[in-house]
Amino acid sequence: MAISLGEQAPHFTLFNTEKQPVSLIDFKGKNVLLLFFPQAFTSVCTEELCTVRDNIGIYSNVSAEVVGISVDSVFTLAKFKELQGYNFTLLSDFNKEVSALYDVLYDVFPALGMKGVSKRAAFIINKEGNIAYEEVLATPAQSPDFEAIKAKLASLA
Repeated sequence: MAISLGEQAPHFTLFNTEKQPVSLIDFKGKNVLLLFFPQAFTSVCTEELCTVRDNIGIYSNVSAEVVGISVDSVFTLAKFKELQGYNFTLLSDFNKEVSALYDVLYDVFPALGMKGVSKRAAFIINKEGNIAYEEVLATPAQSPDFEAIKAKLASLA
């Protein structure tokens, strides 16, 4: 089921890199940037998340929480976060349920033919819990439009 702008964001609970459950409801009253990414340690994913890391002040200045989600294990994401010094939450969608809820799950990942990998996608969930921005990339080689994301977050601040 496709996500539509303005509708209530699908609720979820996933484990973070500290093996603690994190729910979307935990961010109630804040804007949230959800970034789905295919695989930790790959070049485009690393570049995308490093861009966010290096510009985290932009998101903090508009009271936005950044959350990265992939189907990698909690353990893989913990090492990825540690090595790259990410300063935002990474969540494991190992069971692929949240990627399916947000309709961002590849049937077959184009690069390696793997099944059940998250597409690269960005969603902004506003303070009321509604989808305010959505971008699902056509190929895993593309990155989200961070200028459009920043503009949307600034309009919600």
